[in-house]
Amino acid sequence: MDKKKTLLTLSAVAIGSVIYNYLKPVKSDVEVIQDFDLQKYLGKWYEIARFDFFWEKNLKNVTAEYSMNEDGSVKVKNEGVNITTEKTKTSIGKAKYAGNVNEGALKVSFFGPFYSGYNIVMIDSDYQDALIFGDNLDYIWILSRTKSINEDRKAHYLKYAKDCGYDLSKLKWTVQEG
Repeated sequence: MDKKKTLLTLSAVAIGSVIYNYLKPVKSDVEVIQDFDLQKYLGKWYEIARFDFFWEKNLKNVTAEYSMNEDGSVKVKNEGVNITTEKTKTSIGKAKYAGNVNEGALKVSFFGPFYSGYNIVMIDSDYQDALIFGDNLDYIWILSRTKSINEDRKAHYLKYAKDCGYDLSKLKWTVQEG
């Protein structure tokens, strides 16, 4: 692709992102966890459930791994296996605090200067499972340090998400093999 086409493509993506961010659905307005400990949050998490979106479509065995970058930001490595091709798909991004370092409000980017909200709204005291909301009602994740989650915790997270306005009929339960 020549430079002119590349510039036009990048411009179209940037304009599209601005328009989407302006017109996107009503934001989820919930409190994030307080007394957040990033060091406890680092490491590998298994995705238990999500609202599907383009990057994760048809993926199983989805994990997210968080580690520190030298600049103080957090390296985010998302990985999953395509259910039809069996090929592993990996995406590397970075996260930063959205505000106070003691709050579970982060912003994550997998594409240049464009960040999305990553709000840890519930987490167990040992940082073994968590409920994450995006910056609007289109994004939700349930994560665990293991490939499954306690049924009582799952029910608690689901009730909270429903009470916050999430349409749980769109929730996809992630296949975690092995």
